[in-house]
Amino acid sequence: MEILTYLLEAMTPFNLLLALAGVIAGTVIGAMPGLSATMAVAILVPFTYTMSPASGLIMLGAIYTGAIYGGAFAAILVNTPGTPSAIATTFDGFPMAKRGDGALAITLATIASVVGGLVGGISLLLLSPPLAEVALAFGSAEYFWLAVFGLTLISALSVGNTIKGLIGACIGLLLSVVGVAVVGGDIRYTFSSQALLGGIDITSAIIGLYCIPVLIDLVATKDPHLTIQSVDQRSHLAEAFRITLRKKFNILRSSIIGTIVGILPGAGGSIAGLVAYSEARRSSRHPERFGKGEPDGLIATESANNATVGGGFIPTLVLGIPGTPPDAIILGALLVQGIKIGPTLFTSQGDVVYTFIYGLLIATLLMLPVGLLLGRYAFKSISRTPKTLLVPTIAFLTVIGSFAIHSNSHDTLMMCTLGVLGWVLNRYGFTPSPIVLGLVLGQIAEQGFVQTYLIGNAQGAIFEMFFGRPISLGIIFCAALALFYPLITEFLKQRKDRKVVEDNGVQVQVAHPSVSYRSHAAIGFAALFTATGVGAYAETQNMSAMGAVFPQTISTLLVVLSVILGVQQLRRPRKQNEVGKTVESTSINYLSKASSIRKLIAVLILGSWALLLPVLGFFVSSLFAFIAFTANATFERPSKKELAINLISAIVIIGGFYLLMTEVLLIRMPDSIFF
Repeated sequence: MEILTYLLEAMTPFNLLLALAGVIAGTVIGAMPGLSATMAVAILVPFTYTMSPASGLIMLGAIYTGAIYGGAFAAILVNTPGTPSAIATTFDGFPMAKRGDGALAITLATIASVVGGLVGGISLLLLSPPLAEVALAFGSAEYFWLAVFGLTLISALSVGNTIKGLIGACIGLLLSVVGVAVVGGDIRYTFSSQALLGGIDITSAIIGLYCIPVLIDLVATKDPHLTIQSVDQRSHLAEAFRITLRKKFNILRSSIIGTIVGILPGAGGSIAGLVAYSEARRSSRHPERFGKGEPDGLIATESANNATVGGGFIPTLVLGIPGTPPDAIILGALLVQGIKIGPTLFTSQGDVVYTFIYGLLIATLLMLPVGLLLGRYAFKSISRTPKTLLVPTIAFLTVIGSFAIHSNSHDTLMMCTLGVLGWVLNRYGFTPSPIVLGLVLGQIAEQGFVQTYLIGNAQGAIFEMFFGRPISLGIIFCAALALFYPLITEFLKQRKDRKVVEDNGVQVQVAHPSVSYRSHAAIGFAALFTATGVGAYAETQNMSAMGAVFPQTISTLLVVLSVILGVQQLRRPRKQNEVGKTVESTSINYLSKASSIRKLIAVLILGSWALLLPVLGFFVSSLFAFIAFTANATFERPSKKELAINLISAIVIIGGFYLLMTEVLLIRMPDSIFF
């Protein structure tokens, strides 16, 4: 009867309204790159102090779960994770959108998010005490190997290009150590710049590495950003449910993975999504489809990262150890309300905690109609938006998202720099995903590595500390399986392709895979990264042992991998120069040159915008840049009406966000000569 009482309390009209408002607000905020769940929860915490503890918690939990889900919208539609948890969503979500299945992708993400959230919430309701003990069993070595496990996804994403993927991970790990060391307090790789003392902001880096390359390529041609099937007006709900039912084991497995990873403090949705994605690819009958728009990959990551919401509350409520930054903020709100966190919480103040859990489950269910309603129009709206408006709007969201995190124009400049760097590297086979994974998992990996190294060194048993614990060995086995399984299957596939098949007594030769030729660009990058690794290692000589051991290890690994890449390229045959050029090839070269000029202009606009933001002010610099991007994305002479519409749109969009940031979110704007 008490359980029914708590459920009825969670379903009062006021609590239902709070849950619905929280889900809508969280979804919208999560869909905007840079405006994270942490920011939303932190801003709205003071408003909950006037509410009852259960009602305030329901609203905060609804915002949190809605924001985690909302990150899928940007990941699917513009290839930019709205939140770090949606990194793996881009792998298959955006390819689905590009081929015209964006509405289906959003519906699948919605269903998977709801199922994952329900599994995490039910686990929170039924299994909190025993699952909390799992978190206590993890030491520094386990956290290190867990981060390594997340990084092994690179192998699955980079089949045929694994060395470049691992080099990208090393670059991301080196970027993660910039600033003050997480263990030891050494100041590393700041080049005497105070702006780098706080390190490289993860959200700014994600926005830059994922969104800027898409933005630069958007202005190159007149081709539409997304494909839309004009005759297909279905909601895709029935089709999405059929796909989900066929993939029921994947969604259940991924939800359990998300719940388990969620209870590990500091792991969060990014690791959960990566682990679930890796496992889904490993167990799939068609692993080659992953990364090309495979629904299984989208279902796995979205169900896992939403399951971490309920899982993350387990150590927060039972042990007082927040699993993620939003959990930490909600924990603070609990303490302000006078609620004592600990194992006795579920008995001493069960009315509050159980009402909150039921409210969280209700908010998760509300994500289904909210997500379907928003998703029904989001894909069509973005796909039908002309490039003259879409390009500057995306550029504006990247700038506002990177600036709003810390109200710091340096984050915007870093976002632009990393974005251009990511665009260049992506052209030569160094995809952004490994770099982002290294950056996201870097601090977890370093903290676990250094602490394990120090304990093992003090006890004279370094090897035993890293490889002697049962949980560590289990994670190492899973990591090795995730790393080598794609390589082994690819090797067996190539071996099968080379095999001569007997068919009715006739020898049939299966086509050989295409020959890989030497790439001078890859050799140049191998030399550049070798020099980078040597320089990074040399910089550690003035650091303490605690601050130096991790970057030294990563620098050495970067040099080794870069040398392997160089040797690998030198062993390949040279490509013979083709003779003769046709009129068609000359035309293609002309078009290529024109598109390159547009890309260069886009880079210059972004760089100028970031530099002039603190000088001209947010509104003025954004207005000039918006108009410049509109002109750069225009291929035909616009009419006066179109010019007026573009100008009005620029003023409305920029002015609306300016008021939102200054009056609602209370974000400090940069001092400038204007405003």
